[in-house]
Amino acid sequence: MKALLTLTCAGQFMVLLDNTIVGAALPDMQQRLHTGLTGLQWIVDAYVLLVAMLLLSGGVFADRFGRRRVFLAGVVVFTAASVVCSLAPSLGWLIAGRVLQGVGAAALSPASLALLTAAYPAPRERVRAIGLWAGFSGIGLAAGPLAGGLLVQSFGWPAIFLVNVPIGVVLLLAGLRVLEESHNPGAPPIDVPGTVLSVAGVGAVTYGLIEGGSRGWASPVILGSFAAGLVLLAAFVVVEGRVPTPMLPLRLFRQRLFTVSNTAMVVVGFALMGSSFFFSQFFVHVQGTSILVAGLRTLPVSLAMVIVSPYAGRLAARYGFRVVVGIGLALAGLGLLALGLVHADTGYGNVWWRLTVAGVGFALTMSPLTGAAIQAVSPQEGGLASGVSSTTRQIGAVLGVAVLGAIVHTRESGGASFEAGLNSAFLAAGAVTLACAVFTGLWLTTARTPASARAEPAAGQPVGEPPLAAPPGRSAS
Repeated sequence: MKALLTLTCAGQFMVLLDNTIVGAALPDMQQRLHTGLTGLQWIVDAYVLLVAMLLLSGGVFADRFGRRRVFLAGVVVFTAASVVCSLAPSLGWLIAGRVLQGVGAAALSPASLALLTAAYPAPRERVRAIGLWAGFSGIGLAAGPLAGGLLVQSFGWPAIFLVNVPIGVVLLLAGLRVLEESHNPGAPPIDVPGTVLSVAGVGAVTYGLIEGGSRGWASPVILGSFAAGLVLLAAFVVVEGRVPTPMLPLRLFRQRLFTVSNTAMVVVGFALMGSSFFFSQFFVHVQGTSILVAGLRTLPVSLAMVIVSPYAGRLAARYGFRVVVGIGLALAGLGLLALGLVHADTGYGNVWWRLTVAGVGFALTMSPLTGAAIQAVSPQEGGLASGVSSTTRQIGAVLGVAVLGAIVHTRESGGASFEAGLNSAFLAAGAVTLACAVFTGLWLTTARTPASARAEPAAGQPVGEPPLAAPPGRSAS
């Protein structure tokens, strides 16, 4: 049991480390790959998009084809993709590698949690195991900026991907010896049409948002991508309403609590990932620090989230979802608005607390929002609800990088400086987050979560982008 717990935690650690370590390397990638803001957006969104759209299907794959098999396959794909990324001679190759990494992460993460839930059937032991699993996720998030700064400063950006190789090799060799296979005989079939339409639809919209700043918002290619995206997403809704086993049962959104919590989760992903995309770039390109110093200076966000997140679910169980989420969104929004007022000559003593306030705010929102989504459905659908919650956060992350990047690009095209563009992006993210605080204050339920099984798994959700902290889509362990 301990060996299984160690392996699954290490796999999740590798995935979560990759989320934050890449952000620290973006300034070096921009310089060495001779790319602009659009290229950096694709480096991040190519990964997050695939994770977002394949996360629910990854859990079903694990249940149907074997949790051990899917976990090890995810490790192989993620590790091989990391090698591709590290050896990428051009931006195109790097983006291709990031796509493969997203596929591997979407298999590895839900399969690791499926292995845990199958190995620990007793609720109390399961909660403890998931808590450790989530704790390793937090360590990965916190270690990313510092590890990224050290590796990039010493060896250049390819090193941030090579660090995954020894971890992946150890996981594969140990997993082949330690892990036992398990299935869910009642797992539903894979929703292939829904998966394909969701990837294509969100991908088309993302393409328009990222490329619109450089190609022109009124260009036929951009207008066509938006139109295609809307048509594909409309087709997705139609298909999900007709197939017998949809990847995303639309009936769940008839529950107001489920709909409101997932809408708020989109905003959390949007603001958190969209703003953190620019943190290292601000310190390097605006304030002129080294990449290592920039990594150190972004730590208050992730550390605040790691420290506060374990208490968020308990606070929601005591005071109600609406109070805790509302306060969290308000703090996050105020922190981002405050970041929108920093400049090149602003001392770090007047910056770190803004990052900390934003980090505390986001930490207070994610576990309670997942808990609210779980409370809105039947106990048998708790895993699916948690998976949808993680997926909506990832979709928000995709849109955040694309939209806030478009704001910066548009400001620069109009003659403004990169610093002014960043200020506008942070202010926009803060305004959207504060608006969401009002929205949840009006519409999110005030019901208290029972201080039993439902509150604790929500409190054990990993913190941050991408958090891939969903129990497998429709699994029944």
